[in-house]
Amino acid sequence: MDGTVLVADDDRTIRTVLTQALTRAGCKVHATSSLTTLMRWVGEGKGDVVISDVMMPDGNGLEMLPKISHDRPGLPVIVISAQNTIMTAIQAAEAQAYDYLPKPFDLPDLMKRTARALEQRQRVPAKGPIEEKERPDELPLVGRTPGMQSLYRLVARVMNTDLPVLIAGESGTGKSLIAKAIHDFSDRRNLPFVAVSASDLTDLEGPARVLARAKGGTILFDEIADIDQEVQARIVRMMDGPADTLPRFMATSQTDLNRAMEEGRLRQDLFYRLTGATINVPALRERVDDIPLLVDHFLQRTEREGAMRRYLAEDALEMMRTYSWPGNVRQLENAIRRLVLTARTDEISRAEVESVLGNQPETEPLLSGGGGESEKLSGSVARHLRRYFDLHGNMLPPPGLYARILKEVEMPLIEIALEATGGNQAKCADLLGINRNTLRKKITDLDIRVTRRRKLM
Repeated sequence: MDGTVLVADDDRTIRTVLTQALTRAGCKVHATSSLTTLMRWVGEGKGDVVISDVMMPDGNGLEMLPKISHDRPGLPVIVISAQNTIMTAIQAAEAQAYDYLPKPFDLPDLMKRTARALEQRQRVPAKGPIEEKERPDELPLVGRTPGMQSLYRLVARVMNTDLPVLIAGESGTGKSLIAKAIHDFSDRRNLPFVAVSASDLTDLEGPARVLARAKGGTILFDEIADIDQEVQARIVRMMDGPADTLPRFMATSQTDLNRAMEEGRLRQDLFYRLTGATINVPALRERVDDIPLLVDHFLQRTEREGAMRRYLAEDALEMMRTYSWPGNVRQLENAIRRLVLTARTDEISRAEVESVLGNQPETEPLLSGGGGESEKLSGSVARHLRRYFDLHGNMLPPPGLYARILKEVEMPLIEIALEATGGNQAKCADLLGINRNTLRKKITDLDIRVTRRRKLM
């Protein structure tokens, strides 16, 4: 790489790591913990790329982007942030950031993005910012797990394009909310958002009425695979109308559309028209580390609505983390609302959580041996990998992908097997079908904590 990079972050370790990595790559680096110093450097004409944190001691990095764009048009700014909501990604896109990466970031990935920014040194101008009064106070898209951060970035990328968007995920994951968020923060936000069901298109005049209601805004087809073939044909004709008058099309599905197409339940021509961009929404059980954030989010919401202030006991929260959540985030929100109303004290106990969740159904295991509709582990991994590759665009992911993926699968497998066997390594090795010495080496290499306890089963 050839060029000068300005780094602004209040974390000395991050500044040091980035300075060393960029210098080794051939760049000149100026690093600071102050936004004031960064803006002075920008005003002096220094730097070919900026890498900036959002929350700094003397201000907000996102708020500086319009001034950087005004003073130095074409200067790429890569935003890095530990913020855990979709708003950061959307705000970065609105403020014309060249790129956005959540913390903790992958260093080789950031280096590739910096190299690409140095090569281009130009940004495509983004649409005008959304007025603050139009921005909803609450977007229930909360999470800091890698799956949710990937989703945020993808939403920000497709927001101001005209690509059709397919949003796939289980019931209760928030597919319709994501579709509405894409519309509300896009350049069509002042036009109608129309959610369409099969009944809206059953007669010949249905498509014309829907298009008239949308007025060039956004049309969402809910659960597209459940719509019959005749109505699907009408949707195809709708999407093939004159381009200058068409709305943006989005669809949701909790069904595997590839399978639906193979089984003849979904028209091929409709499938390929809808999959301009695909957003896969992870199930709640696939992002259990976000459960405490979501619980806190829903507790605060009920308090703002006038309910009593509540909080969960530690063992109650742990039970929520281990529950399967077949109804996903929607089920979690309903459970919290019920607990807030029925709790006997400010602290919600594990027993109270058990009373709410105890009679609710569990999901099928990922390693299903039957032919049911539940997704197998291989399918879940395939979706994760496709999403990971999609996020790199035309670039390949950093080298070492095979080892990284195996480690991600191997570590939870061993941890859960150890938990199931009460920390007995001999039983765990037998369960996994590996040598005991091999298991010990993996425990050491993966830094897995082993706790011996008596099993009750």
